[in-house]
Amino acid sequence: VRERHRLLLENAQQLVLVCGRGERYLRRDDAASLGVLRGASLVVGLDGCIKAVGQADVIRNQFSDATFERIIDCSGKCVLPGLVDAHTHPVWAGDRVHEFAMKLAGASYMEIHQAGGGIHFTVEHTRKATEEELFNTFKHRLERMLRAGSTLVECKSGYGLNLETELKMLRVIERAKQSMDIGISSTYCGAHSVPKGKTATEATDDIINNHLPKLKELKLSGEIHVNNIDVFCEKGVFDLESTRRILQAGKEIGLQINFHGDELHPMKSAELGAELGARAISHLEEVSDEGIVAMARAKCAAVLLPTTAYMLRLKQPQARKMLEEGVIVALGSDFNPNAYCFSMPMVMHLACVNMKMTMNEALAAATINAAYALGKSDTHGSLEIGKQGDLVIINSSRWEHLIYQFGGHEALINYVIVKGKVIYQNEKCETMSSY
Repeated sequence: VRERHRLLLENAQQLVLVCGRGERYLRRDDAASLGVLRGASLVVGLDGCIKAVGQADVIRNQFSDATFERIIDCSGKCVLPGLVDAHTHPVWAGDRVHEFAMKLAGASYMEIHQAGGGIHFTVEHTRKATEEELFNTFKHRLERMLRAGSTLVECKSGYGLNLETELKMLRVIERAKQSMDIGISSTYCGAHSVPKGKTATEATDDIINNHLPKLKELKLSGEIHVNNIDVFCEKGVFDLESTRRILQAGKEIGLQINFHGDELHPMKSAELGAELGARAISHLEEVSDEGIVAMARAKCAAVLLPTTAYMLRLKQPQARKMLEEGVIVALGSDFNPNAYCFSMPMVMHLACVNMKMTMNEALAAATINAAYALGKSDTHGSLEIGKQGDLVIINSSRWEHLIYQFGGHEALINYVIVKGKVIYQNEKCETMSSY
């Protein structure tokens, strides 16, 4: 009987492995040099996992008797791992385009927040929206992320701030997990802001005594599976002690710690995260030198968000210093009403230009390291045998075009593949070559 497989990608000009020895993350020099094969092929099995990666003639001989559901000739094209977006807020109603004008006129994030805008504006609209409305807009956003090459996305709640709306958001995320091809890591972010009429201590008590026990109950009944817990640790939002209490309580019910820290003010969030065994901390524009060292030692990933620093005109996170100190640096789009960007290729470009990362470091940060930040680097983030067959094929002779062509991903990305199935095929690419 001829062995059947799902997909054969043949004869790629470049096949970017990212890493090839089962590494869970890349840092320092390893992130600066990535594994790239030339004239290579790849096979994905019926189980959606990669069965073989190697030189085209070797693969051809090895699978000469096999049959494939689909064969794609990748001559002149590059194959990369599906991109991983390690930080998004994609479930909400009511856009904040009017606030963009306020920011451009010089209003700061906290000024808008204190005037009832920002997170509170979105909370008001999200509370009023039905589950169906939220699901439809969320699905549309995920489809746009997928077309920009993201095959695994971290998705947060956090625009409810009360149990009922937070659960509504988490149900929407769960529904997308079950019904869509894109991979999702879900995050409970009920401590995104202090709800109106409550103090931070009261909000903290409510989360620990009511929200988290309910999440535990829904997990046991199989209704909602949450992966991570997040808190916005910030001056005027949740202080270090409240953050510690919430994260610790989340960890006790089996959630990975993955939180917002040291964004607008130095809060010693990085030190706290390292101490609690956090999987990842996001933002870190104001991280201390001690915090950087602590994160490197604890193997706690830094999820850097170049869109946010760019949009809010904040100082850029110290990516170079983190890389030199041995921190595992990951990237996220921070897609939300305040930073409306779906595209990890654009995020990588900004990381290179504004945070002085190299293109290799940026790609490692948007694949294997972003997967590590979500606790998924054993299955995602590189093209290795046994890993999930999530791939992006670009119509270009060098993979760097994905970063170099700022905003050019729409005409560059030819195929997006999840578990060996073509989820998106861009017809435009067939008639164009990269100029």
